[in-house]
Amino acid sequence: MKKFLSIILLAGTYACHPATEQAGSPATDPVVSPAPANQPGTFTEANGADAATIIARPEVPVLCYHQIREWRATDSRLAKDVVVPPATFRSQMKLLADSGYQTILPDQLYDYLTKGTPLPPKPVMLTFDDGDVDQYNIAYPEMKKYGFKGVFFIMTVSLGRSIYMKTEHVKELSDEGHVIASHTWNHENVTKYKEGDWDKQIRQSCKKLEEITGKPVHYFAYPFGAWNKAAIPELKKQDITAAFQLSTKIDNEDPLYTIRRMIVPGDWSAATMLRVMKKTFKS
Repeated sequence: MKKFLSIILLAGTYACHPATEQAGSPATDPVVSPAPANQPGTFTEANGADAATIIARPEVPVLCYHQIREWRATDSRLAKDVVVPPATFRSQMKLLADSGYQTILPDQLYDYLTKGTPLPPKPVMLTFDDGDVDQYNIAYPEMKKYGFKGVFFIMTVSLGRSIYMKTEHVKELSDEGHVIASHTWNHENVTKYKEGDWDKQIRQSCKKLEEITGKPVHYFAYPFGAWNKAAIPELKKQDITAAFQLSTKIDNEDPLYTIRRMIVPGDWSAATMLRVMKKTFKS
């Protein structure tokens, strides 16, 4: 578990790389811990569900992937921790399927959290950040073997660039039943936004994705996993239904906007991934 926590902290330094055609310099911003929360029991604005009830429900495992490719001689040790080789990814998908896991999508998770709608016996959510083209070339066909569906959090500034998906890739994923969601316009840390940034980073990004897919965008992943209390009302203004972070504590007032995810390091075997997943998301 100690290594898992270190992977979470370095996620922003490499895996969610800046909007350039190659992975950029390490970011210096740490994952932001939430401000002290009020006592649970208040009601969320979006749906009237009691926050304490949502928090009390068993967590659903949500896995987070970024680049899925072979390691390169130029990759740093930290890079290898968060770049998953294709063979490793394939073995992880196979083990999930062989173990009886079924993928769910954000609407299902939302209904489960807010209404108690039943989920499959072994639910798991697969999420992919940034929009790297290897997610389309490698993850997509591998998931298809098992009937798995995933959530692709796209930063729209990168669409069509050399290592990123093209608009037709995003459209195909959406048409095939995967969910396309927002990861901002250019991956800037939301804790640093000024008033005008929300329109560019969220509204315009969602609008672009909606134009591509023909479907509304209601889900969001924080760049670097970093969030703060001030971000949540801004996301609500932009019609975001739920937001995904990484490893910090779920917010007592707005659990739907602080759903936890677990990054899968590149050197974890399928068995290690499954073991840590079970320990992290205890039922």
